[in-house]
Order: sequence, then structure tokens, then C-alpha cells
Amino acid sequence: MSTMINGVDYGPLHQLIGSWRGEKGLNLSPEPDGEEKHAFYDEIEFTPSGAAENAEEQNLVTVKYHQVVRKRNNGKVFHDQVGHWIYEPATEMIVHSLSIPRAVCVLAGGKLEQVGDEAVFDVRATAGSDSFGIVQSPFMLEKAKTTAFRMTLKISGDQMVYEETTSLDIYGRQFAHTDANTLQRVVYD
Repeated sequence: MSTMINGVDYGPLHQLIGSWRGEKGLNLSPEPDGEEKHAFYDEIEFTPSGAAENAEEQNLVTVKYHQVVRKRNNGKVFHDQVGHWIYEPATEMIVHSLSIPRAVCVLAGGKLEQVGDEAVFDVRATAGSDSFGIVQSPFMLEKAKTTAFRMTLKISGDQMVYEETTSLDIYGRQFAHTDANTLQRVVYD
């Protein structure tokens, strides 16, 4: 599979490009008196967004995405997310920027590991970090503060598996909000 699209070498990000669907998602989220589990459907669309240059010395390539998550029991959207995956060929750094419409933005960084045919994207962010951190509204800081984020995304051919943990200070306690799913690339004959 070529990593070139319209003259841009997307490197390992080319593996993300396309439409993905999953029906096996599980969300573990906080409730005032415990936790709640939701089975979910997942749709993610990754599209090439080109090359970027910073200060005439850093060269990046980017893929933008939109993710929509629906509860399996009623089809209602309970999570909508947009962002970018960014790759710096010179350092092999992977960056994941994301925004959710609850007034939270994350910039997570890490590395890519190639294990046989499987690409493993592993990124992390921590509140208060000057490089890979979390920005959130005053309400979220007071009521549902995100303290850390970690995502591991694995791609092998037309299958993607991800696990993410958002560490929260919520309802007077620490909570590990987790999401995981296995998705298949939508391929048309």
C-alpha cells in the first residue's frame, strides 16, 4: 500500500485513512453513585489533510478525523469528537489532537511501534503539561476535571482496535473513564 497521496508522503498515517465502523464498543463512565456501562456503535472517518511546516524547520503530515459514537440500545449519539493525527518523519513522533463538545481539548503525544503487520499508535497527555496536555473550561475543571489521557490504537490491514482511558476527578473521586472498540475499514468492491 502506497503512503503517497497527492504528492504527500503520509508515512504511517496512511493506514488510518478511510471510513471505519465498529459494533463492539464498550464505554465505562462515571455516575454519582458508581459507574455505568454502555455498549456502542462507532464510526470514524479519517481524511488526508496534507503537509504542514512549522518555523521553516519542522515538517509534519496530518490526517483529520470525525468520530461519532451511538448507544447500541437506542442509536442516540452520546459522543462526537473531531481532531487530527500528526506525524513528524524526522523524529517519528505521533501527535493526537482532539476536541469534544464538552469544552475539553487534548494534545497527546507518543511514538508508533510496528509489530509485524500491526502498527501501534500510543499517545498520552497529562493536565498541567507544557507539551502534551489538556485544556478545559472552568466548569469542567470544577465538576469533571480531566487529569490524564491515554490512547492505544492498533491497525492491522482493515482492522483497528483502540483503547482509551480518560482519568477524571468527578463526583468527589478519581475515575478511569474507558472506551474500547474493534472497527473494520469500510471497503467497497
